[in-house]
Amino acid sequence: MKRLVVVLSLAILLPPAAVWAVCPLALEMVASGLNRPVGVAWPDDGTNRLFVIEQHTGRIRIVDLNTGSMLAAPFLSLGGLASGNEQGLVGLAFDPLHANNGLFYVNVTVAGGATEIRRYRVSRTSWDVADPDSGVVLLSIAQPFSNHNGGWIAFGPDGYLYISTGDGGSGFDPGNRAQNLDTLLGKLLRIDVRAIDGPTGQYGIPPDNPFVGVPGARPEIWAYGLRNAWRCSFDRLTGDLYIADVGQNQIEEINFQPASSSGGEDYGWRIMEGTRCSDDSRAGGNPPCDDPSLVPPIYEYTHAVGVSVTGGYVYRGHKLGGLQGTYFFGDYGSARIWSFRYDGATLTEFAERTAALNPGLANVGFLSSFGEGPDGELYMLDLVGGTLLRMVSAAEPIPGDLNNDCRVDLADLAILAGNWLAETR
Repeated sequence: MKRLVVVLSLAILLPPAAVWAVCPLALEMVASGLNRPVGVAWPDDGTNRLFVIEQHTGRIRIVDLNTGSMLAAPFLSLGGLASGNEQGLVGLAFDPLHANNGLFYVNVTVAGGATEIRRYRVSRTSWDVADPDSGVVLLSIAQPFSNHNGGWIAFGPDGYLYISTGDGGSGFDPGNRAQNLDTLLGKLLRIDVRAIDGPTGQYGIPPDNPFVGVPGARPEIWAYGLRNAWRCSFDRLTGDLYIADVGQNQIEEINFQPASSSGGEDYGWRIMEGTRCSDDSRAGGNPPCDDPSLVPPIYEYTHAVGVSVTGGYVYRGHKLGGLQGTYFFGDYGSARIWSFRYDGATLTEFAERTAALNPGLANVGFLSSFGEGPDGELYMLDLVGGTLLRMVSAAEPIPGDLNNDCRVDLADLAILAGNWLAETR
């Protein structure tokens, strides 16, 4: 009874009309002086560091979030990379056991044009420096053209490494690679970095991959029908996967794979571009563009709005509490930014965020990538400006707003009561 009285008494402290204003957003500078930054990753080792990859220099730079400074010496510098507009160092992922084994993985396009997935480890003397001689090529994929290399790599909640590859380039996927299961191009791959039963002996095939044992199909394939997925992400709370796929000449799209998926989805390219039949006359017939087996995007926009989608993340930080569960994404060409919520069936709360986060395109000119920090806060990279920026609230602090959602309500009361009860136990 005493606890109930205390909780009810705390309710009196709430303002007569709780503040219901939507939290205004802004971007703050975290690091500058980067050279074509295209990706952000972090190791789960408690050090609170962000690692930013530079596309053509091949450098991985460290930003210490505790001090707010970028280390002068690169973590790693890779040479021998291709320098086309979509080539170079394009992906980075830290092993889930990095704190114990020091391993990490990169996705690079080498000078000959091929994509390589490589494994490296940190040096024996410092966790801020990698051993450049430790590199091992796990997987090499020949690229017929210089564009559409994909590049995203990340470990899923299942501990397997996921890789987006792109359809191999040119226009309209002339080899129909995204639909053919005998090639790794135009796919989302899933491999086991702790096994060696794969084709190269440097990685394994998860036994529940959907095309294991299928004649003529590559067992690494997890999903297919993708043109050039530029930035995918797992929701760190639910495990759902968001896939942003860059379009040809009509549609930019966001695809979705629920955490419960067993893989095997066909996201439609080159038969479909978004929810429209592709205007490539060679794409018809197998299957037809109205085939129900083709998985449509959960959101799409035309080239009247933007020309090259940049996938982002579902916000799971704590400084912008009212935005928990909101997916943010943008467009590289227009530098516009949007968000929505998706529950696996219905898309709601769609909003354009450009005016707040990128007014007059002054903060970001070319939105190359989003990033997520160890604490779930979100970042953006400007390719040409060479900057790393963090999403923040532009609101003045509100007394009593304990969950940082720019309003004082019963949710804050619950936090206050929970803290008090914890202290009295």
